[in-house]
Amino acid sequence: MTALLASVRSSDEAFDAANAGADLIDLKEPGAGALGGVAIHDIARIVRELRARYAVRPISATIGDFPNDALDEITSRVLDVAAAGVDYVKVGVSPGVGASACLRHLAGLPAAVVPVLLSDDGVDRELAALAVRLGFVGIVFDTAHKDGRTLFDCVDAEGLAGCMADARSRGVMTAVAGSLGWGDLDRIRMLSPDIAGFRGALCGEGLGRGGRLDPERVGRWVRALRTAVAV
Repeated sequence: MTALLASVRSSDEAFDAANAGADLIDLKEPGAGALGGVAIHDIARIVRELRARYAVRPISATIGDFPNDALDEITSRVLDVAAAGVDYVKVGVSPGVGASACLRHLAGLPAAVVPVLLSDDGVDRELAALAVRLGFVGIVFDTAHKDGRTLFDCVDAEGLAGCMADARSRGVMTAVAGSLGWGDLDRIRMLSPDIAGFRGALCGEGLGRGGRLDPERVGRWVRALRTAVAV
């Protein structure tokens, strides 16, 4: 079964998503970029409030959008987000210059980092293989540009499947995200990632990722990922 990760920007959205059955709560500010970060004090407050009612519901948070070579800034933000009490800290890594060095640096930090491999120009199979070898608990395949294309518009399905199979063989969780919608449900089911992440698809009709999360949409996606047909 593929678990649903709901990206939320506030405590109200976090509780709506959790009440509707989201398996993982991901703290992100969509108005600040693809992996826009929520303020640290807000992360800590939302984590405390959620844990009071959902003691074991996993919570992740993004650190914001940083270039691969901003290692000092990335380190500081990772440590601050981890100290706010989340289970996983998500960090975007772009293919190209500095990507491998960034992954190696992240692997050495005292936090449960999950690299988000930004795949707008296709999956970088070597980078994905390195992430798996470095022993991260999971890896996410996502897109940086929210321009109407989904992850599956950007990647070769066979290449993505191969990367995911390699990760599974080494006990690494896999996740897909990137403007996914109902038209991508069959491909999600075919790939069977551990986690599928959503933001825009969970917001009100026509509002996109910047809109208000709709708990009814969360519930529909939860049921769809757990059953053979969409509901």
